[in-house]
Amino acid sequence: QVQLVESGGGSVQVGGSLRLSCVAYGHTYMGFRMAWFRQAPGKEREGVAVISSNGKISYTDSVKGRFTISQDNAKDLLYLQMNNLKPEDTAMYYCAADLRRSWLLLRNESDYNYWGQGTQVTVSS
Repeated sequence: QVQLVESGGGSVQVGGSLRLSCVAYGHTYMGFRMAWFRQAPGKEREGVAVISSNGKISYTDSVKGRFTISQDNAKDLLYLQMNNLKPEDTAMYYCAADLRRSWLLLRNESDYNYWGQGTQVTVSS
């Protein structure tokens, strides 16, 4: 069983930065496709950034050039560096993982079996 725990959320001003972290308990990240999702109140959960098991990366258009996903396999840590934050980035952010078709860059919620509990990011103007 894989347990994912996020940290690093908080409240920042417009233009600020945050780095989210996700640690895995019970299994190494090796072989998994990892992703960050977010969900704002009243909206569907959105795949923000994905890193495949072979290191390929994909971002949703609204965060390209501002967010960076990375991982430290030795420490089983996944990161999301978020720069130039905007009010529309306000959401609960979730770490997700899956072994199925892990070489593909998939950003649908149904493509992930393992989820963290979420960490809140609030951007104020």
